[in-house]
Amino acid sequence: MNNFVFQNPTKIIFGRGMEKSVGKETLAYSKNILLHYGGGSIKKTGLYDRVTESLKEAGIRWVELPGVKPNPRLSLVREGIKLCREEKLDFILAIGGGSAIDSAKAIAMGVLYEGDVWDIYAGKANPTAALPVGTVLTIPAAGSEASTASVITNEDGWLKRGFNSVIIYPKFSILNPELAFTLPKYQVASGSVDIFAHLMERYFTNVLNVELTDRMIEAIMKTLIHHVPKVLKQPDNYDSWAEIMWSGT
Repeated sequence: MNNFVFQNPTKIIFGRGMEKSVGKETLAYSKNILLHYGGGSIKKTGLYDRVTESLKEAGIRWVELPGVKPNPRLSLVREGIKLCREEKLDFILAIGGGSAIDSAKAIAMGVLYEGDVWDIYAGKANPTAALPVGTVLTIPAAGSEASTASVITNEDGWLKRGFNSVIIYPKFSILNPELAFTLPKYQVASGSVDIFAHLMERYFTNVLNVELTDRMIEAIMKTLIHHVPKVLKQPDNYDSWAEIMWSGT
């Protein structure tokens, strides 16, 4: 086993209806925020209304930036940075999956960086500060809700690059398994395979004497194998979704 330092400061808020606490959690950091999300699904499911109602009750002003796509785009990140600077926003709240969260992390770094945010992903800069980020997770997959990672795609050349730093750990992440009930089966399968792939990357290692880590990974893989077929047949199976969502994190 190699030497390591383990530290994960992200506050996980897990369970039914927990998105209603987003206003209180956000207020600990800011009253002026960027609300960042993807398409219209959060409005169709009512999640948008619940989140914004909670923000209103906490007296928080928000500016919206929708439009995050899978493999989040650099152009939207740059738009978010500009918006935060113009509107004096100092907190990013991401609603969605890994793409929305990764995009939010990029914006958070870019606002405080004087150069172009792509410098960070191109390995030309190593920022030491970022705006705080919070998340409301809607699809378990990449684990970005509690990680140091962010991956962005530059449309100029379609370059996909990642960056890792403790400065982009989310301050809090809200995980309500109910939010996954309406996911299409394709997204359920894709997210589950994504979790599995990340596990495999850690499982097949040349590092010796990592038995505890191996057993933990095997437990998560077995959990997915047991519960994913259940939610494909019964999309509102809360207990199985809870196991999957926690597995992803």
